[in-house]
Amino acid sequence: MQLVINTRGSYLRKKENCFLVKNEDKVFEVSVKKVDSILITTSAYFSTDAVKFALDNNIDIVFLDTFGTPYGRVWHSKLGSTTLIRRYQLEYSTGSQGLKLAKEWIIKKIDNQVNLLTELKNARKNKAEQLQFIIDNILQKKSILQNLQGTIEEKRNQIMVTEATISKEYFSAISYIIPEPYKFDGRSRNPAKDEFNCLLNYGYGVLYSLVEKSCIIAGLDPYIGFLHTDNYNKKSFVFDLIEPFRPLVDRTVIHLFSKRKVKKEHFDKIRGGLTLNQAGKTLLITAYNEMMDKSVRYRGRNIKNRNIIQFECHHIANSFIKEYKE
Repeated sequence: MQLVINTRGSYLRKKENCFLVKNEDKVFEVSVKKVDSILITTSAYFSTDAVKFALDNNIDIVFLDTFGTPYGRVWHSKLGSTTLIRRYQLEYSTGSQGLKLAKEWIIKKIDNQVNLLTELKNARKNKAEQLQFIIDNILQKKSILQNLQGTIEEKRNQIMVTEATISKEYFSAISYIIPEPYKFDGRSRNPAKDEFNCLLNYGYGVLYSLVEKSCIIAGLDPYIGFLHTDNYNKKSFVFDLIEPFRPLVDRTVIHLFSKRKVKKEHFDKIRGGLTLNQAGKTLLITAYNEMMDKSVRYRGRNIKNRNIIQFECHHIANSFIKEYKE
């Protein structure tokens, strides 16, 4: 589970084999065995004993800003890999193997988007025709990506442009099915201009922190990107790997709107848009964790959604090692 601290002025410390959290409303303890990571989303205090306790138990502490974007992480100083993995990651990032991996990530994302839209279509007979029209358009564009040949350097721009076109159609379909007061006009980021994007951006930020952690554990370099190009202090590879998993957040947010759990009071107005308040963050993170703890079939066995990300990172790292051995 994720231990989420989102009440301003909360205090985190170690108590025997538990984390103790204290805020104005309550005091509670959580066994270290139940915690995978700690998210701090507001101003809070914590003891150095709590930090060491977390690191000794392979638990990272992630700090999120107002929009849900991770701006810092406390993690142990051990590298999770040999140099070999990162060397091959660098070599793959510009050649034909890099194109193969990048296509796999984007195509998997598209497949997950189509699966979600198909479920929405089957549950909404009165909107099925328009949703099927959009699905057909997306599948047609997907075939363009499947047929790409060459190197990632040569095809990067074409992939990004095609994916952006698909994304625009995908989100138009989502806006089409959500309740009238919350329909939106495309994606907007930090700050979001509408409630849907506000929840989505924050959810992506929480997911981003999990993908980054999985990269580090598997020994992959978060900064060596394939699709997303290198930039100073930009964790390009994390942006690459998050793509197939974004629909998990999409599904979570759509569910909240479909079940009419989202209220106007979950948001605060800021200059240029909206931000989630404490109640909104609690609503989203609770639903997000429920989604991530669901078990699905993965490579012949049942595992939780959150663990698939770690397995995929290990699968990529192992493919680099296998390449070296061959």
